[in-house]
Amino acid sequence: MQALPTARFEQPASLSQVTELLAAGGWSLLAGGTDVYPARVGRAMDGAWIDLTRVSGLRGITEDAAGWTFGATTTWTDVLRAPLPPLFDALKQAAREVGGVQIQNTATVAGNLCNASPAADGTPVWMALDAQVLLHSQAGERRVSVVDFVLANRRTAREPHEVVTGLHVPRRSARARSVFLKLGGRRYLVISVTMVAVVIDVDVDVDADVDVSGRVAQLAAAVGSCSARAQRLPALEARLTGQPLAALAGTSIDPSDLALLSPIADVRASAAYRLDATATLLRRALGGLMS
Repeated sequence: MQALPTARFEQPASLSQVTELLAAGGWSLLAGGTDVYPARVGRAMDGAWIDLTRVSGLRGITEDAAGWTFGATTTWTDVLRAPLPPLFDALKQAAREVGGVQIQNTATVAGNLCNASPAADGTPVWMALDAQVLLHSQAGERRVSVVDFVLANRRTAREPHEVVTGLHVPRRSARARSVFLKLGGRRYLVISVTMVAVVIDVDVDVDADVDVSGRVAQLAAAVGSCSARAQRLPALEARLTGQPLAALAGTSIDPSDLALLSPIADVRASAAYRLDATATLLRRALGGLMS
């Protein structure tokens, strides 16, 4: 008779309990489980698992003078319901694309990031927001930019003894705004062909809904599903920073703007189509920031 696989399951209530368990080694982390469980359909949950959903202080969004912190177990529904400024419009738009409502109610912002899928909807947005990942261990806290945290498909910079406790987004001016656009084979519940996130800040105190006479003080753009990980577009960012805000609507996308991307060809799209679609989405996103 075949022996049943062994499993360990802990639901600690405090961060110190989590880091103590991780220091001993051999543990995997579980939050919403919307990626973990489907990957194990028909198989027992063997191994050692730490469920983070009952850890005090890991869920919710806080704001201070430095910016906003999104707790690791904050769900995408929490993001959608939160009273956030226009800077986070792209994050809310991405939140609506994370599966269906049932998934959004359970899936967490840190889980989506740590899964490190090239098609993770949240990752390009966090990159464009210059977000930092907060990592805790028994040695204390360290911070890593999302750009440096996601290393490749299913690979991150998290060490085995560390747990992600949240994401921190630095404060921008009240004029900052953002947009997220995604292209897939159908409108909802789909893995993307490509997706883009763009964040801008403006250098004059104007009513963003009326006056477009200012200049772009800061611009960040990121693309997902077109490389082994999401990528920022530094050439495009440098070219558009300092330009009149009104000029964004007519911006052309040069091949050099997309030079860092390395899209694959698969059943969803060819590499050439992905690049062409990305350029189209970027033009639409830049134009959308004017509306």
